[in-house]
Amino acid sequence: MADRFRLTIAQLNPTMGDLAGNAAQARDAWEKGKAAGADMVALPELFIAGYNPQDLPMKHVFTLDCMAAVKRLAEDCADGPTLGIGTPWVEGTELYNAYVICRDGKMMTQVFKHHLPNYNVFDELRIFDSGPIGGPYAVGNTRVGSPICEDAWYEDVAETLAETGAEFLLVPNGSPYFRNKYETRLNKMVARVVETGLPLIYLNMVGGQDDQIFDGGSFALNPHGAVAVQLPVFEEALAHVDLERTEDGWRVLEGDFTRHPDAMEQDYHAMVLALRDYCRKTGFGKVLLGLSGGVDSALVATIAVDALGAENVRCVMLPSEYTSEHSLEDARSCAENLGCHYDFVPIAEGREAITNTLAPLFEGLKPDLTEENIQSRLRGLLLMALSNKFGEMLLTTGNKSEVAVGYATIYGDMAGGYNPIKDLYKTRVFDICRWRNAHHRPWMKGPEDAPIPERIITKPPSAELREDQKDSDSLPDYPVLDGILQILVDDDGSIADCVAAGYDRADAKKVEHLLYISEYKRFQSAPGARLSKRAFWLDRRYPIVNRWRDES
Repeated sequence: MADRFRLTIAQLNPTMGDLAGNAAQARDAWEKGKAAGADMVALPELFIAGYNPQDLPMKHVFTLDCMAAVKRLAEDCADGPTLGIGTPWVEGTELYNAYVICRDGKMMTQVFKHHLPNYNVFDELRIFDSGPIGGPYAVGNTRVGSPICEDAWYEDVAETLAETGAEFLLVPNGSPYFRNKYETRLNKMVARVVETGLPLIYLNMVGGQDDQIFDGGSFALNPHGAVAVQLPVFEEALAHVDLERTEDGWRVLEGDFTRHPDAMEQDYHAMVLALRDYCRKTGFGKVLLGLSGGVDSALVATIAVDALGAENVRCVMLPSEYTSEHSLEDARSCAENLGCHYDFVPIAEGREAITNTLAPLFEGLKPDLTEENIQSRLRGLLLMALSNKFGEMLLTTGNKSEVAVGYATIYGDMAGGYNPIKDLYKTRVFDICRWRNAHHRPWMKGPEDAPIPERIITKPPSAELREDQKDSDSLPDYPVLDGILQILVDDDGSIADCVAAGYDRADAKKVEHLLYISEYKRFQSAPGARLSKRAFWLDRRYPIVNRWRDES
């Protein structure tokens, strides 16, 4: 029997529905594995289709196309190592999330996912059928077990594979990022190797898909939980993982090991990758945004330049009579620091025309929020006109605090195609800005020097829609607001929990009220990068009509 086994793992970035392109990536990885003498080349879960496909596999013709693409790939990869790749799969009347083992030009074995996640962003239980818990498959004279993603989060699949002769575990994944997710995965996989006594190779994909970001971070564990291989996060990587047969069974030899950055850097990298991939995969080469001189738009502009390059970012200042000189100076300074295109488009003339048009209907009524929203919606109109004329996708700039309590104007500053900071609370916006000003990485296309003027970070936040307006006029101070939102949104806590944490009950009730009445806005808002377990979209699905309130 062979005493060495080489497994090439391909931590790659598929594009949803690009079957030919995804197959080409798999073929290239297989060629590299073959050149390196691999016994097997592995791709992640549902790689041929892209992940998370949501309801797409329920369209029968799509799944048949995926299966046909894998069949052609198997034929192309006949003379060389075994190939493992994920795909949706139809078997009779059943639809499975499958991992297909290809060898000698044929699809030799299909492993069907047993545990179907039905929480957070996952809804697999309504899409796929649960497969049986099977045994390992053979690669040469070595028996490999492949729990598919969620299957490795439970004991039964891995234990059955070990009991039926698996010599190591290969776990293909489509596991999306949220803050500190790597530690969660690692703890689960350590439990599996301790229980089974088998080495485990955890292979995750990388890249952005709508709101979800796949962070890679693939790794290999030996029994007792020692990490022998660790790949980078948010970057594609291909690694040759070598296993050696010993008296105590197979062991992973120490190989590639990349240390992961802290949570602040990972959040920022996630937002950059999410925007870069959203643009690339939807066909947008350029973006634009309204640059107000405030911290949110400054951060979005910086993310856009780091993702796409300054030549592909247009910043537009749209001042009114309420726009301060500081904001005018700060916006221009930020655009100059970033090196991107800067347009100056005053809205006074347009606003006057709209005011005059409405004057007969508004006669005798005092100015109020209506007039403030006209400014915001006029800016949205102008930005969308620029988007249409120049073919540049408009980015929105509302942070999670604002998105939560509706402190944004629908059809105004909420207009646009993508929001990189949608899952970033305002207090963390400030932290991320300071971090970016102090750091530069090779994956950033923006300047090495601090791009965000210090005054943008330190001045009191304001929408500047009326004289001397401050965000704190309408909302609790952001540390208080974010603390309450963390309890009500991220922790699904109660008003009593807020009070127990030291917050004023009146503040908590106000925030709760704003949270619930803003549901309709979020329902219509642009997608944005998911950074937490309770991002607004698939993670948190609340009714728009809802009269219940927490009276605790």
